[in-house]
Amino acid sequence: MGEFDLIERYFKRSTPPKSGVDLGIGDDCALLAPAPGMQLAISSDMLVEGRHFLSTVNPEALGHKALAVNLSDLAACGAKPVAFTLALAMPRIDEAWLAGFSRGLFALADAQGCALIGGDTTAGPLNICITVFGHTPQGQALLRSGARVGDDIYVSGWPGQARLALEAFRGTISLPEAAFAQMRTRMERPEPRVALGLALRTIASSAVDVSDGLLGDLGHILQRSGVAADIELDAINTIAFRAHSMPGNGPFDLKFMQEMVLAGGDDYELVFTAAPSTRTAIQALSTQLCLPLTRIGCTRAGSGITLIDEQGQPQAPAYASFDHFKG
Repeated sequence: MGEFDLIERYFKRSTPPKSGVDLGIGDDCALLAPAPGMQLAISSDMLVEGRHFLSTVNPEALGHKALAVNLSDLAACGAKPVAFTLALAMPRIDEAWLAGFSRGLFALADAQGCALIGGDTTAGPLNICITVFGHTPQGQALLRSGARVGDDIYVSGWPGQARLALEAFRGTISLPEAAFAQMRTRMERPEPRVALGLALRTIASSAVDVSDGLLGDLGHILQRSGVAADIELDAINTIAFRAHSMPGNGPFDLKFMQEMVLAGGDDYELVFTAAPSTRTAIQALSTQLCLPLTRIGCTRAGSGITLIDEQGQPQAPAYASFDHFKG
């Protein structure tokens, strides 16, 4: 099987391109046609074997995650997915692996209405690079630069669970079988918060997705917006105990659980800021989406992040988020 046979068998689809895509796979370029008054939102992410995923990962789960981490970036900007490209390097053609990978990829693509419109394949170490295209109404994109002094800070879902799965794989902790299965799903099949991002366009002042750790990614908002943050450890503890206290395993050390939530990474949840006047709307949105949206602090004048302990005393953060060039 050659390169073009591979594309024809596993990645070319018989269904016509979706709305917004005038031309998909089959020419030198794809053609996108955003509707009047819409802006294109574009993002790329790369997954490298041994760096971002284990060699033993299920290929169907990997196909899901490869697209999910990109859709998460669209969600953070409040953009609706339209299309994506796939650049895939692999050591050899493995048809069983390709069948599983493409199945997981297209299951999520179909669920999000996102069409594969092109890309590239080549021989080399396993490396997956996806570029996603979305659209958002002119001037309504969520940006990291929009936070204002006095805004509430929220995080969605269950941050820290993906890191718990990684620690279990490393053998540093032990999880009951059911808990490990749940954490592993969070790590290998993250759910991009697209519906949340779309709903936040008219509610939130800024947003970012959590890929490298809650504190580190929140820091991008603070830097771009020129504000500081107070993070309440009581709220972090609530997330930690809700998500991480496992029947049959006993509670983990509190400091350990705080680190999982604050610096774990690979969650693909959304951290966002919003005015206090939107609290009722955010609670209603949480109920509508069946998704926890936890207020964890607020912004203030200044710079940096301060943790506020259970007695109301300030603490300097002791956790570092992931950096691709520092480990």
